[in-house]
Amino acid sequence: MRRLTVRIHTALAAALAGLLLPAPAAGASTAQTSVAAVTVVEKVPYAMDASNQAAWWTPVATYKGRGQYTYFAFNEPGSTAATHRPAIARRDPDGVWSRLPLLNSDGQQAEFPDDNGHNQPSVARDGSGRLHVFTSMHADPWRYFRTEAPGGNVTDHASELPDQGVGITYPVVTTAPNGDLYLAARVGTGSDQRPGKLYHWDNANSRWSVVATFASALHRSVYPDDLAVDASGRVHLLYEWAKAPATAFRHQLSYLSYDPSTGAFADSTHMTVTTPVTPATSDVVQDLTAGEEWSIDNAYTGPAVQSAKLTLDGSTPKVAYRYRSAVSGGHFRVYYAYPSGSGWIGKTVYAGGQTAAALGITWDETDTKRVYYVTTSGTDRVFAATQSADGMWTAQSAAPGVSADRLAVRRDSDGRDVLYLPDAAHNALYYATR
Repeated sequence: MRRLTVRIHTALAAALAGLLLPAPAAGASTAQTSVAAVTVVEKVPYAMDASNQAAWWTPVATYKGRGQYTYFAFNEPGSTAATHRPAIARRDPDGVWSRLPLLNSDGQQAEFPDDNGHNQPSVARDGSGRLHVFTSMHADPWRYFRTEAPGGNVTDHASELPDQGVGITYPVVTTAPNGDLYLAARVGTGSDQRPGKLYHWDNANSRWSVVATFASALHRSVYPDDLAVDASGRVHLLYEWAKAPATAFRHQLSYLSYDPSTGAFADSTHMTVTTPVTPATSDVVQDLTAGEEWSIDNAYTGPAVQSAKLTLDGSTPKVAYRYRSAVSGGHFRVYYAYPSGSGWIGKTVYAGGQTAAALGITWDETDTKRVYYVTTSGTDRVFAATQSADGMWTAQSAAPGVSADRLAVRRDSDGRDVLYLPDAAHNALYYATR
């Protein structure tokens, strides 16, 4: 295991001169604000493959021991330009980095074909200190690696998963407060439907099991976006629907929760629902709008959802998502949504130009919601938006001088946002905190 120390630098961020809408209504007035923020940024000292880019993944885990540890799962360059080798970059509390490759049963580093938007890794750390990585699956059988103990090699454990031999896509994973893990993924390769399933890692017994098929419908495919577990152990799920079998543009962003103590699923009003839910029975965060169509045409230009993430304010879900409407000029705008009454309220966070399929959201005691997004142009492209008491959104550069084109974010137990920032154009991965 190689250990490297890198120098931390602190820089003042320039503000985003973008259009920020106070509400998701066509023709709403805009405002722009220029402010500065302090961000700590480091370049991860390992080469990153250009395939290391996705919107759905959960490639960051953190852990508080003698200090804060950070784990970045990422794709390294493979033996050819069309392949990659997954690995974990671990940052110790003293700033020292070490590299943990994912190893096959023969001891060689695993290598897979590139498939941008699909073959990227998600990582979590369980309560016993074991690292779990799900990687490089686009309708493939399980590709699952984990350590046997803290600090051990990350080796192939795919045979431990249920649902052997079926195609898995979009695995997102998180750690519960009790040290268990929950995993959501799209399961199956059917042309008529591809459901979403929830899995559970029982940390005490070192065992994976199926919780339930949480969403499924004829002629529809499920796209998991994110999941989180609150202090009581309730699991919160965020997912999208698409016309089967698959498409780059999705619809009806939806929410669902699961209570392990009762085995019941519920919507945002805490009303019990029967699973698997369908588009008609889902708790929809962003419904269809004028001109929106269910299409499998990857050149479709109509209204659609593309990428979403959630965080929790206690046990209340808060959501960031990208949506292209009939009046957005072809741009995917960034929205923030939260449950209210029997539905969801949405606010426009950013409508100043085109954004990349990359989002993050955290809940901060001072700022409340922080919504992270990536613009498709500019020197600084990663921004963090916050909302003031008067409802106005302002955005600051979250990574000064870094032209990252994707992002992921996890909030650590010290209340810091840890940002994972790939720059695919320059084969570089950055670590940032704020």
